[in-house]
Amino acid sequence: MVITGATGFIGGAVLGALVRGGGTADGGDGSGPGDPGDVPRVRALARRIPAGPRDAVEWVRGDVTDPASLRGLCEGATAVLHLASYVGSDEELGEAVNVAGTRAVMAEAARAGVPRVVHLSTSAVYGTGPHRGITVDEVPPEPVSAASRTRLAGERYAREAGAVVLRPGIVTGRGDRWVVTGLRELVERVPATWDGGDALLSVVDAGDLGRLAARLATGPRPVPSGVYHASHPEPVRIADLLGELAALGLVPPVRDEDWSYAACLEALRSTPGRASERQFALVARDHWYRSEDIWRLADCPPGPGPLARLAEAVGWYRRSSSGAAG
Repeated sequence: MVITGATGFIGGAVLGALVRGGGTADGGDGSGPGDPGDVPRVRALARRIPAGPRDAVEWVRGDVTDPASLRGLCEGATAVLHLASYVGSDEELGEAVNVAGTRAVMAEAARAGVPRVVHLSTSAVYGTGPHRGITVDEVPPEPVSAASRTRLAGERYAREAGAVVLRPGIVTGRGDRWVVTGLRELVERVPATWDGGDALLSVVDAGDLGRLAARLATGPRPVPSGVYHASHPEPVRIADLLGELAALGLVPPVRDEDWSYAACLEALRSTPGRASERQFALVARDHWYRSEDIWRLADCPPGPGPLARLAEAVGWYRRSSSGAAG
């Protein structure tokens, strides 16, 4: 078993699922460990080898942007999970990691004859929407950021390699340093219910996404190659997400007022901050992508949903740079 991006947010969740039991089914709530006898041998690529015990993982120093460092990485592997990605705004770096890096990993997997390949992409490739309950490529991808453009371009090489390509939406849970931080800022700048609070979002807990990816790599039956949405099957209302975060003290509570979308944008523009109008639109308008197929095909219970998982992650959020609302 080979994994890239194992020291990252989602990669760390996938690695944890693998070393706990290889993605075995756990009764539906997603919290229990698998059978220790089913733990696969894991080889993880990293630019810097993490400190600590290494009994469960063989760490290999390398970089997806350096094809020579990948030579031999996939020898004897039963699956490759390519989870390394660049999510910043530097187009050149996005090309190097998300496009050329994916091409290099897929070439190495093909050279070694690896039978299963899983590749992590994002539903952000569809652009700003709104999108409500769409299936894969029901609307044409229209990426608007450097990260989403290059990740969509990288999908081409994964598809050619026969990979299972995953497009999750918003990912929350332990390790998240962007979503809750961004929502907190948006609530502070637009402190009312956003256009009824009815926007439906595709959200998935990182731990559940980790179980799914591990299951795809280790389950008894391979899933057909192709692109799949990979959020929890049940969409989340933005009002419910913000309400749960406020109840946990992670974002401020909103006022008992309902502002139109136009009024929300006016408030956003009048209060400077890091989040853009495009980023506001991603959570204040529908961005829901049907995801039930991949969980069914993988025979992997999706768990209770991302809102239920937030309480499990609240300690991490409070210790992290996200902080609490106070």
